[in-house]
This record gives sequence, C-alpha cells and structure tokens, in this order.
Amino acid sequence: MDVGARVSARPWVAAVAVVVLGVVVTACGGDEGDGGGASASVSASATPSVKPAENADDLAELDARMDGDDVIVVGDAKAPHTVKVYEDPRCPYCKKFEQGGAEALTGPVADGDVKVEYVIASFLDENLNGHGSVKAANALRASVEAGKFPVYHSAVFANQPADETTDAYTDDFLLKIADTVDGLRSSAFDGAVRDMKYRDFVDAAMKKFRADGIEGTPTVYVDGDKVTPEKAMYDEDAFEEILKDAGVPGN
Repeated sequence: MDVGARVSARPWVAAVAVVVLGVVVTACGGDEGDGGGASASVSASATPSVKPAENADDLAELDARMDGDDVIVVGDAKAPHTVKVYEDPRCPYCKKFEQGGAEALTGPVADGDVKVEYVIASFLDENLNGHGSVKAANALRASVEAGKFPVYHSAVFANQPADETTDAYTDDFLLKIADTVDGLRSSAFDGAVRDMKYRDFVDAAMKKFRADGIEGTPTVYVDGDKVTPEKAMYDEDAFEEILKDAGVPGN
C-alpha cells in the first residue's frame, strides 16, 4: 500500500500498514462499536514536552469562526474557493496532511482566495479507547472562541504522539500546548478545556462526519471534489497543483 492510506472510520477495527521510506506506519480504524480496539496507553509523563507550530506567525494572521454548531471555518467567508477537511486529532495521517499538503493553504487563505472548513471527528477514541480525540476537539473549539484556532490547531497536530494508541491529549497536555500560542491561555480557555464546555460541539461534529458519509481521515474536498490521488494530500507541491487545477492562484 502507498502513502495515500488513511485511518478508516468504518464500523470495524483494522490495522493498516503503510511503508514510507522503509518505515512501517500502523493505524487503526473504526467508527462504532464497544471500544474494543487496541487499548489506549497514557504517557508516563502527564505533560510531556511540547513544541510550537512551525508557521505560527503566518497562521496568527488568519481568522476562524463557527459555521453553525459543527464546522470551524478559517478564512474569508466570501473566498471564491472552499477546502473542506475531515480529520481526527489522533489520526497520524491527519498530521501528515497538516504538515504536508495543508502547508499550501496558508497563502491562499491569507490572500482571501480560499476558506477552509474543518469537521473535527473523534471516532478514534471509540476504536482505541481513551478520550484524547474528544478532549482535543473540545480544546480546538475553545481556541476558536479565544481567536487562536489556526495556530493552536497546528500546534495540536505538531504535538500528536507518535503512536495513536497513546491517549496523550489530556487536559494538562492540551493546556501545555496552549502555552506555545501567544495569548491563548486564560481562565476562560482553561476552564473550557477542563470542564469540556464544548461537548455539544464535539458530538455535533461527529454526527456531521457520519451524516456526510465519510469513511476515513483525512478526507479533503476542494470546491466539492474529493482530493485524489490521496497521496497528494501529504505533499505540499502536489496539493498546490490540486489547488491550481481548481483555479486557486499559486503562491
């Protein structure tokens, strides 16, 4: 199988092996059931070391808002092009997208040519046990309210554990990641993270993910067309070509 493999959200659990430059990457999938997937493990350290988003300065210039109760939108509402992204915070292929193809979006979004709609799923908690995806989705929603979503979103994926079975996104870890985002930490944000203030958003986003018939993450659409081949999502230059083919001006 090639690098285009994704984490499946079908109602069963499966191991997917992908060879990338000689390294085997394993992911587990599944959407419904009794949480009978691999057991989640928690890092020995409650708050492991963190790193900031690499492109924080550029992302800090972008605006984010809610569209209804289940979609987070980054960019000008009047942008002529729309990229829709379905992802789960614990999905390793979502991290590959965010650090690969998604890098081609920052410029067009800043220029007002593209808006990005995010549907944040949390099915991996059901498959692997744990609460990391739900907690991360809640924290991401709280960062919208604080006006810091683009940078925090990038930082959350930058600090994703190497193994998705590690249930690393605890309250303390999510707050420590927030320390890397200028101006994000506050009593309101911290309280929202610890109290799961946006649980309704988490549930609504997961319902939308299912209602839209999405079978794996990441799934990306550009102006309504699903991005194929899937491996194009993981390479900035390849994804930029996808955008150009849709009429988005180049960087």
